[in-house]
Amino acid sequence: MPLDVYREALRLASDIRDKYLRAVTYAKIGYYMYRAKKPEYKTAFKYAFNAAASIENPVLLVKALVEIGTYLKRVDARTSQKVFHQAYESILSFPEPLKDDLLEELVIRLLELDMPDDALFYATDVKDSVKRNDLFLKILRVYLKKGNMRRARLIIEQIDDEPWHSIAAIEAIKEHLKREEFGSAIRVLSELKSEYWLGEAMKEVAVHLKNSDVPTATYEKFVDIALGMSSDTGFDVLKSLLIGLGSQGELDFVMKILERMYPDERLSILEGIVKTSVDKEEVLLTLLGYLEGEEFERIAGVIMDQLLSKGVNAKYLPLVRTIGEHTREDTIRVKVVTYLSKLGEFDEALRFAGLVRGNYLRSLAFGSIAVSRLKSGDIDGAIDAALEVKDPKWGSWLLSEILTKILELQAEGEVSEDIEEKAKHQKVLWEKH
Repeated sequence: MPLDVYREALRLASDIRDKYLRAVTYAKIGYYMYRAKKPEYKTAFKYAFNAAASIENPVLLVKALVEIGTYLKRVDARTSQKVFHQAYESILSFPEPLKDDLLEELVIRLLELDMPDDALFYATDVKDSVKRNDLFLKILRVYLKKGNMRRARLIIEQIDDEPWHSIAAIEAIKEHLKREEFGSAIRVLSELKSEYWLGEAMKEVAVHLKNSDVPTATYEKFVDIALGMSSDTGFDVLKSLLIGLGSQGELDFVMKILERMYPDERLSILEGIVKTSVDKEEVLLTLLGYLEGEEFERIAGVIMDQLLSKGVNAKYLPLVRTIGEHTREDTIRVKVVTYLSKLGEFDEALRFAGLVRGNYLRSLAFGSIAVSRLKSGDIDGAIDAALEVKDPKWGSWLLSEILTKILELQAEGEVSEDIEEKAKHQKVLWEKH
């Protein structure tokens, strides 16, 4: 190319036959001429508009205007707005669903160019509610990132459909919490209608409050909000908050609030903490330290059920041992024995199994040990475990099952863990006959 590369680029661009590509190329050249401080950049954009005007396909014309506006935005923001508006007016004449598709493209491009106000204006004309609400959420996130909470609230008010309204509200709540605008967070929170999303919002609140190291008084403000709601909704919101705080390790605060609640409500929240903290063995261990009596037994049982529903992991050994040492319930001891057996901790499993009373439950405890022994290849150990059940009926039943499983292991190469299921069936059989 000759020395004046920009002028030559303009000349060569005129040879592009495709009118859409020629218009977009002129716009690109104009942008780079502007950056190089070449006054002829205006001529390049003029050529771009002329080329666009000659495009016969109305969809391509709109797309060309959007591309020209994109490059013009970095040169003359005000004029680019007029170009985008021209594209918008053309789009309005298209039938559905093409109109919505083109509006969606326009809105997303405006967001990429950091023009959320224009994007919001055009998004309101999208007829498809799913598309429109998705776009509103995208625009909302831009406003939140900018810290423009007034505009963010305006968008939330424009979204009527669920779950978009609640998702938008929670996004705003998170930003208010980040800015420590707790009053504003509370206001948005109190406007949520869905109990599910209220719960989700409260979980966000709990995580943020914990991570922000705010004073206890701030926790209490959110507790007061929940208590101030209608009884059913208020409890659900409070439950979500306390479960969230509990799973974050704020158990001292949670337990003080639980002192003011009925036993059934307390248990519901404690069970929720267990289910959301199943991967946090330290939280569960600490939680048990606050409990005693029937409440301890109930929650210990829930913990063991949760652990047994997952693959066993040695990190839970201290937790399982604690439950085994403190429980007075044989049904829970059986679960402890089962977990320890699966971990291969047979000495401890035998010790706890020896504490189990009742022939039916003892058969379950020693049966779980026997099956785990078999799975580890210890046939003698499996038989010894089965023989620990001294009751004539249940001892005979368990020995029969284990002998069958030894043969099953030889034939199939594996052993099914169905002792509990078979014991229940046998129990029913004996009760009937």
